[in-house]
Amino acid sequence: MQEFGIKRENEERRDGGCGVIFDPETQKYAVGEKINNGVFVLFGGGVNPDEDIKDGVTREVMEESGLYDFIHIEKIEEVLCHYHNNSKNVDRVAHATCFLFILKNKNLIPTQLEEHENFTLVWSIPKEMKANWEARNQNKDYDHWFYFLDKAVIRAKELGYDKTSVL
Repeated sequence: MQEFGIKRENEERRDGGCGVIFDPETQKYAVGEKINNGVFVLFGGGVNPDEDIKDGVTREVMEESGLYDFIHIEKIEEVLCHYHNNSKNVDRVAHATCFLFILKNKNLIPTQLEEHENFTLVWSIPKEMKANWEARNQNKDYDHWFYFLDKAVIRAKELGYDKTSVL
């Protein structure tokens, strides 16, 4: 299993995952944009130990983005990642699993954000997402997201949904 980020002392373990969400109609990807600093985030989070990883990541994606109507969900990759969770001010290590979500439509349900989740749904292209992360990646906290995004975009292209992205 690939490993990303910088190991830190006293890391807190929280396994889970994220979703790379693609809209075939607009040819854009859904991300959360943090209200206070403009950082893009992939929707996802921790999964309970008794929860199936796909079900848990899907739950997190729906709760955080409000998007729920998908025509395709596919596991993309699993990694071990080390990162600093700025929202909770804690160093983490996680077995993270990424899924590709292809939207059927952009209908929304109300989000169920936790107190620390201060972001809104925006639409972007991979180049913009990477530029957003690169500007903030001095501590390698976003390395696993670069990896997940590249793998998911390649797969979305292979499936014939993404017709415009350039990596």
